Amino acid sequence: MVRVAACGWVDGSILDIVLKAGTQHFVAQRVTAVALIFLSLWFIGSISGLASFEYELVVEFVAGRTNGVLLALLCATLAYHSYLGIDVVIEDYVHAKGINGASLLVSKLAHILIAIASIYAIFSIGAGA
Repeated sequence: MVRVAACGWVDGSILDIVLKAGTQHFVAQRVTAVALIFLSLWFIGSISGLASFEYELVVEFVAGRTNGVLLALLCATLAYHSYLGIDVVIEDYVHAKGINGASLLVSKLAHILIAIASIYAIFSIGAGA
């Protein structure tokens, strides 16, 4: 057992102690925000380096192995970060229990579908080019 100030005795690993209840959500938001900073800077820099935005050049850009993986990471991270933010808004401002639960479920499913569709599109372009 480990003594944690203001929490009493807590069983488990250091990670369990650090990441309790709302803290997991808080840490996930911050980690995805930092990841989005770097992925967005990469994306903006890469897109601005293209000679033009003609279809063939953009498909060639997305079809690149490194670009495809980084774009998929950007889409997945963006969808997860968006889900975390919408989750907080729903929990804070939707007070009817039935509507709250349904809204959280619809939000989760929509974000999962968006992430899967975007990653599928990126890898389809990569496989077909």
